[in-house]
Amino acid sequence: MLAAEPFSDRAGTVSPVIGAFLRTYNDGLDDARRQDLYPIASLVVGTAAGRGVEDERAARCLRFARSLGTRPPGGRAAMGMATPEAAGSCGALAALRTGPSAEAHAAALTFVRELAELEAGGRWRRRRRLPDPARAIEAALADYAPHETAGV
Repeated sequence: MLAAEPFSDRAGTVSPVIGAFLRTYNDGLDDARRQDLYPIASLVVGTAAGRGVEDERAARCLRFARSLGTRPPGGRAAMGMATPEAAGSCGALAALRTGPSAEAHAAALTFVRELAELEAGGRWRRRRRLPDPARAIEAALADYAPHETAGV
Protein backbone atom coordinates (compact mmCIF):
# COMPACT_ATOMS: atom_id res chain seq x y z
CA MET A 1 0.00 0.00 0.00
CA LEU A 2 2.71 2.51 0.94
CA ALA A 3 5.22 1.08 -1.52
CA ALA A 4 2.88 0.80 -4.52
CA GLU A 5 3.18 -2.97 -4.44
CA PRO A 6 0.85 -5.74 -3.27
CA PHE A 7 0.29 -5.85 0.49
CA SER A 8 2.82 -8.09 2.21
CA ASP A 9 4.82 -8.22 5.41
CA ARG A 10 7.85 -8.84 3.18
CA ALA A 11 7.70 -5.90 0.80
CA GLY A 12 10.40 -5.91 -1.86
CA THR A 13 11.28 -2.28 -1.26
CA VAL A 14 11.98 -2.78 2.47
CA SER A 15 15.35 -3.92 3.79
CA PRO A 16 15.09 -7.61 4.74
CA VAL A 17 16.95 -6.89 8.00
CA ILE A 18 14.65 -4.03 8.97
CA GLY A 19 11.62 -6.04 7.89
CA ALA A 20 12.65 -9.00 10.07
CA PHE A 21 13.28 -6.70 13.03
CA LEU A 22 9.88 -5.01 12.67
CA ARG A 23 7.90 -8.22 12.09
CA THR A 24 9.38 -9.85 15.19
CA TYR A 25 9.10 -6.72 17.31
CA ASN A 26 5.50 -6.07 16.20
CA ASP A 27 4.45 -9.60 17.11
CA GLY A 28 5.75 -9.22 20.67
CA LEU A 29 4.30 -5.80 21.50
CA ASP A 30 1.09 -4.95 23.28
CA ASP A 31 -1.53 -2.97 21.35
CA ALA A 32 -0.57 0.39 22.88
CA ARG A 33 3.11 0.17 21.94
CA ARG A 34 2.32 -1.36 18.56
CA GLN A 35 0.72 1.96 17.61
CA ASP A 36 4.19 3.53 17.77
CA LEU A 37 5.18 1.43 14.74
CA TYR A 38 2.72 3.07 12.33
CA PRO A 39 4.89 6.14 11.70
CA ILE A 40 7.88 3.87 11.05
CA ALA A 41 6.11 2.18 8.12
CA SER A 42 6.58 5.08 5.72
CA LEU A 43 10.17 5.51 6.83
CA VAL A 44 11.27 1.98 5.90
CA VAL A 45 9.80 1.97 2.38
CA GLY A 46 12.69 2.16 -0.06
CA THR A 47 15.33 0.89 2.37
CA ALA A 48 16.16 -2.29 0.44
CA ALA A 49 19.83 -2.08 -0.48
CA GLY A 50 22.78 -4.10 -1.70
CA ARG A 51 24.50 -6.86 0.19
CA GLY A 52 27.08 -4.59 1.82
CA VAL A 53 24.46 -2.36 3.40
CA GLU A 54 22.32 -5.31 4.48
CA ASP A 55 25.37 -7.03 6.01
CA GLU A 56 26.13 -3.85 7.96
CA ARG A 57 22.51 -3.66 9.14
CA ALA A 58 22.66 -7.30 10.25
CA ALA A 59 25.88 -6.65 12.18
CA ARG A 60 24.32 -3.63 13.85
CA CYS A 61 21.30 -5.71 14.89
CA LEU A 62 23.60 -8.17 16.63
CA ARG A 63 25.45 -5.30 18.36
CA PHE A 64 22.09 -3.84 19.41
CA ALA A 65 21.11 -7.20 20.92
CA ARG A 66 24.41 -7.36 22.81
CA SER A 67 23.90 -3.80 24.09
CA LEU A 68 20.63 -5.00 25.66
CA GLY A 69 22.33 -7.98 27.32
CA THR A 70 21.54 -10.71 24.78
CA ARG A 71 24.40 -12.88 23.64
CA PRO A 72 24.00 -14.23 20.11
CA PRO A 73 24.68 -17.95 19.76
CA GLY A 74 28.22 -19.15 19.29
CA GLY A 75 29.83 -21.94 17.32
CA ARG A 76 28.05 -23.29 14.28
CA ALA A 77 24.78 -21.66 15.29
CA ALA A 78 26.44 -18.26 14.87
CA MET A 79 26.64 -18.84 11.11
CA GLY A 80 22.86 -18.62 10.92
CA MET A 81 22.92 -15.19 12.53
CA ALA A 82 24.50 -13.80 9.38
CA THR A 83 21.17 -13.99 7.55
CA PRO A 84 18.96 -10.88 7.44
CA GLU A 85 15.99 -12.67 9.03
CA ALA A 86 17.96 -14.09 11.96
CA ALA A 87 19.93 -10.93 12.71
CA GLY A 88 16.87 -8.69 12.55
CA SER A 89 14.85 -11.05 14.72
CA CYS A 90 17.69 -11.35 17.23
CA GLY A 91 17.76 -7.58 17.72
CA ALA A 92 13.99 -7.40 18.13
CA LEU A 93 13.86 -10.30 20.56
CA ALA A 94 16.53 -8.66 22.70
CA ALA A 95 14.36 -5.54 23.02
CA LEU A 96 11.26 -7.63 23.76
CA ARG A 97 13.06 -9.59 26.50
CA THR A 98 13.30 -6.38 28.53
CA GLY A 99 9.51 -6.39 28.90
CA PRO A 100 9.95 -4.23 26.72
CA SER A 101 10.77 -1.43 29.10
CA ALA A 102 9.97 2.13 28.03
CA GLU A 103 13.70 2.74 27.54
CA ALA A 104 14.18 -0.37 25.40
CA HIS A 105 11.08 0.48 23.34
CA ALA A 106 12.38 3.99 22.68
CA ALA A 107 15.81 2.55 21.85
CA ALA A 108 14.23 0.05 19.42
CA LEU A 109 12.35 2.80 17.58
CA THR A 110 15.47 4.96 17.39
CA PHE A 111 17.47 1.95 16.23
CA VAL A 112 15.07 1.25 13.35
CA ARG A 113 15.36 4.88 12.25
CA GLU A 114 19.15 4.54 12.28
CA LEU A 115 19.01 1.33 10.23
CA ALA A 116 16.73 3.03 7.70
CA GLU A 117 19.23 5.84 7.22
CA LEU A 118 22.22 3.59 6.67
CA GLU A 119 23.65 3.45 3.17
CA ALA A 120 26.69 2.03 1.39
CA GLY A 121 29.95 2.15 3.30
CA GLY A 122 28.20 2.40 6.67
CA ARG A 123 27.51 6.10 6.08
CA TRP A 124 24.29 7.79 7.08
CA ARG A 125 22.10 9.20 4.34
CA ARG A 126 22.24 12.92 3.98
CA ARG A 127 19.20 14.49 5.51
CA ARG A 128 16.82 16.02 3.04
CA ARG A 129 15.32 19.36 3.81
CA LEU A 130 11.90 17.72 3.90
CA PRO A 131 10.67 16.49 7.29
CA ASP A 132 10.96 12.83 8.19
CA PRO A 133 7.60 11.31 7.14
CA ALA A 134 7.48 9.14 10.26
CA ARG A 135 7.89 12.18 12.50
CA ALA A 136 5.20 14.04 10.52
CA ILE A 137 2.77 11.15 11.06
CA GLU A 138 3.63 11.04 14.78
CA ALA A 139 2.94 14.77 15.06
CA ALA A 140 -0.36 14.44 13.20
CA LEU A 141 -1.46 11.57 15.45
CA ALA A 142 -0.51 13.57 18.54
CA ASP A 143 -2.53 16.53 17.27
CA TYR A 144 -5.50 14.30 16.45
CA ALA A 145 -5.65 12.36 19.73
CA PRO A 146 -6.81 15.26 21.97
CA HIS A 147 -9.59 16.18 19.55
CA GLU A 148 -10.77 12.60 19.37
CA THR A 149 -11.43 12.37 23.12
CA ALA A 150 -12.67 15.95 23.59
CA GLY A 151 -16.25 15.09 22.63
CA VAL A 152 -16.49 12.03 24.86
